Amino acid sequence: MSESTPDTPAADAAAAGTPAARVPEAVGVYGGGRMGAGIAHAFATAGARVIVIENTEDTVAAARERIEASVEKSKSKGIDVPGTVEVVRDPTMLDQALLVVEAVPEVLELKQEILAAIAKHAPAASIGTNTSALSIDELAAALPRPQALIGLHFFNPVPVSELVEVVVGTHTDPGLVEVAKGWIAGLSKTAITVKDSPGFASSRLGVALALEAMRMVEEGVAEPADIDRAMTLGYRHPAGPLKTTDIVGLDVRLGIAEHLAAEVGERFAPPQILKDKVAAGELGRKSGQGFYAW
Repeated sequence: MSESTPDTPAADAAAAGTPAARVPEAVGVYGGGRMGAGIAHAFATAGARVIVIENTEDTVAAARERIEASVEKSKSKGIDVPGTVEVVRDPTMLDQALLVVEAVPEVLELKQEILAAIAKHAPAASIGTNTSALSIDELAAALPRPQALIGLHFFNPVPVSELVEVVVGTHTDPGLVEVAKGWIAGLSKTAITVKDSPGFASSRLGVALALEAMRMVEEGVAEPADIDRAMTLGYRHPAGPLKTTDIVGLDVRLGIAEHLAAEVGERFAPPQILKDKVAAGELGRKSGQGFYAW
């Protein structure tokens, strides 16, 4: 942990004691894809004013449509969404936010670029990164205040998922960690806290199970549906490892597996079936075909 003096709004708030279970009044989200839209929806449901940043008019329109559909689905179920969401191209609007969450694809250089832009346009804000596997310390290297960065790993679909993984880098301010737990409680979700390490806790365990399930398919042990039923019926998992892979995206799982193999060892080497499916464009639900037809 850094021993530097806290200099973020979140850390200042934590100095007064245990943070309250509430979200900031204004929250920025950089990236309006599936995860970014879900994060924006979740904060709006908790009453925040959310500013989503996208880069082109087309992606602004797509993000706006995605968020509106998600919010309407919640309202149809009787869930109130008292906050607001605005999707814009102007990153200078982030200076209104006390927290900005980066939610762009899992590419180190891209995330570093976006984090640097957030730091430029919201110099006083705390910054969360929604990475599922990349090093918080490596990402923080792009920032003038690395102590202001914390991992906030949300799970898909964000509005109904109960878990957020809070990932603590070497330089992450301890006060920010405590305040982040308050944010998560304010979203009516549960936080687990892990130190910055390859795959954190959730991705490391989830990928390990999924890769073994893929090897079983390769070896002809059982069909994907039966392997998944072993976990849903036998171990009460809400979805089996292969269906979860389809939902997450085979390309995403491949990238995480390759990263873990490089960092942790060959036990995370991706099976040939995963590489073949990604090469063939079988990416799971988003492409219509993965281990299942969607």
